[in-house]
Amino acid sequence: MQPVVRMYTSNFCPYCARAEQLLRARGVTEIDKIRIDLDPEQRDEMMQITGRRTVPQIFIGDYHVGGCDDLYALDQRGELVPLLGGPAA
Repeated sequence: MQPVVRMYTSNFCPYCARAEQLLRARGVTEIDKIRIDLDPEQRDEMMQITGRRTVPQIFIGDYHVGGCDDLYALDQRGELVPLLGGPAA
């Protein structure tokens, strides 16, 4: 079973789009998107949880991946697919 993927995002965010594209390419079918540009309280929550102000902020299950660059680095190390519940590389 695939863990829940949650992404704090905003409208017209190219890094959010790139992160979503990679997640979809790795088999993620559902992403719980939290739009911080529409709800300032969500931005405050994101900053409290992550200590970061920028989007995207990506969680796979309870694991905080970080932003888009962090997601791509995780994938390059071969750690993304196993974290998503797929077979180890």
